[in-house]
Amino acid sequence: MTRSPVRTPIPLNRRPYDVAFMVFFFINLSFVTYVVDLEQLVIANPDNYVQPLWPPAFLLDLVHWWGRNFDPLQWARPPWWRMTIWIDVLGFGPFYVAAIYAFYKGLDWIKNFGLVWAGLMIANVSIILFEEWLGPYATPERLIVFAANGPWLLFPFFVIARLWGEHPFTEPAR
Repeated sequence: MTRSPVRTPIPLNRRPYDVAFMVFFFINLSFVTYVVDLEQLVIANPDNYVQPLWPPAFLLDLVHWWGRNFDPLQWARPPWWRMTIWIDVLGFGPFYVAAIYAFYKGLDWIKNFGLVWAGLMIANVSIILFEEWLGPYATPERLIVFAANGPWLLFPFFVIARLWGEHPFTEPAR
């Protein structure tokens, strides 16, 4: 049996772009997934609801302002949309925690999880943006909504490029 050579993490100071990935994952974890998206699961009707324990009222006001002014799809909450939210809350949220840790520590095991996340994110965001453009809940503010959602379409491609190699975070031990 052949032993694989020992590998060590590449220090974060030699992987400066990984900080951008960690910031992106942190924004998703702390705001998008468990504020913006969770709001849509705990509040069925944004026109008539009781203030939940989470998210706080000032953040709900921000999410509702966005929905009323720019994003009719977010306000309408059709069943297929809510399913994308469940995927985010139950799947992507835990992934963000793992990804922040793995990118920080330089752990190669995140590679396959990151590639799966990227593929799912590209699919979800593409479907959502197509609805935002041509569907029954199309936004009247296309440029604003597309600009606001653009990072969630682009970053997955960056993650794919970053994780594509066999050992994205490690090098042979010296």
